[in-house]
Amino acid sequence: MAYIGNQSDNTSWGGAEVEDYFALLKPRVMSLVIFTAIVGLLIAPGTLHPLLAFVAILCIAIGAGASGALNMWYDADIDAVMSRTINRPIPAGRVTRQEALGFGLVLSFFSVAILGLVTNWVAAGLLAFTIFFYAVIYTMWLKRWTPQNIVIGGAAGAFPPMIGWAAVTGTVTIESTILFLITFLWTPPHFWALALYKKGDYEQAGIPMLPNVAGERNTQHQILIYTLVLAAISVAPTLLGFASLAYGLVAGGLSAAFTFYAVKLWLQKDNVALKKAARQLFAFSLIYLFVVYLVLLADVSVANYFGGIGA
Repeated sequence: MAYIGNQSDNTSWGGAEVEDYFALLKPRVMSLVIFTAIVGLLIAPGTLHPLLAFVAILCIAIGAGASGALNMWYDADIDAVMSRTINRPIPAGRVTRQEALGFGLVLSFFSVAILGLVTNWVAAGLLAFTIFFYAVIYTMWLKRWTPQNIVIGGAAGAFPPMIGWAAVTGTVTIESTILFLITFLWTPPHFWALALYKKGDYEQAGIPMLPNVAGERNTQHQILIYTLVLAAISVAPTLLGFASLAYGLVAGGLSAAFTFYAVKLWLQKDNVALKKAARQLFAFSLIYLFVVYLVLLADVSVANYFGGIGA
């Protein structure tokens, strides 16, 4: 597909502002990465000096932003034809593709190197793999090749809490794997709901999202299946003993609400009603993930506080 934005690969505009480079980092996505990484870091057993913890989270955030910049560099052609991405810095002509590429590579190198130096190389290795997975495996390969792009590619967005955990412990454990799985299983229903009401955009850009390839009905089935599996995994911290019953009850209640919206979507056959239900599910999915992680953080923090008092 030819790039049809407002600039060629060799054009130098020189008028980019700081906010344009910040936009390359996908700040809204970065905010989720920062939050889940903080949760992983704070609930991990062990301690990390506050300054080192701050630097670790900053490196994870910058690494995520680097992934976003590399994604925008490669996807400039399709960003230029989708309504929700057409005003990004590259298709809008405010940043060149070469500038975005160089920016992303520099940030990738320094975020990984500094994280390794201030914490450990397990965390740094996970961050490097996450950047590679998102920029190469997902962006350059899966996104344009398979309708399962979101399922497999969702792993990149699921790593931050595991990286935060590893920054403290230097290991990957069953607990950090559960944190990974919560985000990993949340990603397909979240993005497929978006794809249902943005189907035309993805079709115009030639991206094989599930609704465009397998149809809306199949997508409704898949969303419901992933939501049910997510509901089971969300209470795993309680079942495995690193969160209390209170967390399990809240997570179970949130998952019941998520399932309600997924069933409501699954029941829709009228196109207008389907898009409305998809928007509702998408909106709730944002609240769901934030609250699940927030409650888990509060639960473990309270347990550690009272455990410390009683020690």
